[in-house]
Amino acid sequence: MLFNSITFFVFITIVFFVFWFLLKSVKKQNVFVLVASYIFYGWWDYRFLFLIIFSTLLDFYLSKNIYKSNKNKQKKLYLWISLIANLGLLFVFKYYNFFTNSFQELFAVIGVHLKLSTLNIILPVGISFYTFQTLSYTIDVYRDKLKPTNDLIAFASFVTFFPQLVAGPIERATNLLPQFYQKRTFSFEFAKSGVQLIVWGLFKKIVIADSCAVYVDYIFSEYETQNSLTLVLGAIYFAFQIYGDFSGYTDIAIGTGRLLGFKLLPNFKTPYFSRNIAEFWRRWHISLTTWFKDYIYIPLGGSRGNKGLQLRNVFVIFLISGFWHGANWTYLFWGGLNAIYFIPSMLLNKNRKYTDKIEFSGLSVLKMIITFIITCFAWIFFRANSLSIAFGYIKRIIDFNIANPIKYLSIDRYNVEMIPLIILFLVFEYTGVNKETPLLGKYSYLKTVSIVLLIMILGVFSDQKDFIYFQF
Repeated sequence: MLFNSITFFVFITIVFFVFWFLLKSVKKQNVFVLVASYIFYGWWDYRFLFLIIFSTLLDFYLSKNIYKSNKNKQKKLYLWISLIANLGLLFVFKYYNFFTNSFQELFAVIGVHLKLSTLNIILPVGISFYTFQTLSYTIDVYRDKLKPTNDLIAFASFVTFFPQLVAGPIERATNLLPQFYQKRTFSFEFAKSGVQLIVWGLFKKIVIADSCAVYVDYIFSEYETQNSLTLVLGAIYFAFQIYGDFSGYTDIAIGTGRLLGFKLLPNFKTPYFSRNIAEFWRRWHISLTTWFKDYIYIPLGGSRGNKGLQLRNVFVIFLISGFWHGANWTYLFWGGLNAIYFIPSMLLNKNRKYTDKIEFSGLSVLKMIITFIITCFAWIFFRANSLSIAFGYIKRIIDFNIANPIKYLSIDRYNVEMIPLIILFLVFEYTGVNKETPLLGKYSYLKTVSIVLLIMILGVFSDQKDFIYFQF
């Protein structure tokens, strides 16, 4: 069930009215949310439900055993069972075929031809997200940062909460789980802010991301025949496609949560206005970045120790982050490239700079442009289907072939308006800097109505593409 579909609009309308008008007790509301979440998730393939139910029950009971155990060895045993089971499922569904094919290709280089069988399975939607969500709960219980809940319904609702289930933000039990215990009172202002977030998210997805996707798909598939300018635009369009697509999903998820009285964690904060790569990663996919920081980077030693250990930790985190996104060498390369970007800031002790509000001075704008350029360069590897395609794409740019500089405009989709649309989007983002969304604050109703009209006018051409992060 896609957020950008009529089906979801009908679904959330029914859920909203049943939740607030027919159910008064917290327990009944939680049961209803759980059922609605299972319906939402099973809409893709009901067989996926067995995996998420397994992970839910596993971590619910293992965390209780961890808490009750007096011996450290037993606590570690239960934790390792959770880690192996959850990450094992993730490995089988997401990485088994990748490693199998990679081993075969590696041995083929030295003349040994292995015949390893691969699995004919599909990747369950959102498995990387809910796996990390349940693991964080178990790890926090192990660290005595959290007491395990005795309410299975509340815990299952936390794991499967449908707004953020398939593409985040990756919630922490310390934030979301207590909200399933509290009596909820409808707030018009809170719900209104949720609607504004949904509208802004739909604009990002339907008007910006889906429009950019048409050009990106064409340019990357035909990169060998494209000129340098078109290829540069292809990389820029993809930067806005993936941002509009993923942050748009997050806005809709947070807004939908607010319609039901829940407050989800923020996941994006105008990352393309970042002044260095460290700030970019504090503003991009915040829930994943902080997850890696809390559960991998800090346990490895973080920024403590000598520079050698710090460099190791940075590379480990970025490589794992790249691999989390998909079973392809392109994602590993993308992660490694971002580690290289990050290292100068760390060595110069500037990685914690720009933790305050964004300001637009002359030097700051120049730093934003440089950060955006290197980010777009890295996105080429993220988008390409293979490393050879990524390097071929870059080579075509460097060759500086400018023949037919507007060939991409032959695509039949408000092509001339694409660049002005992105400029308009950036203007809105600029007005929303240091705010939750550009639609809040002064002239909020006027801006909201304008965005709704744009969605209605330009969204008519949308082909309802899946959200990119569904594949992760």
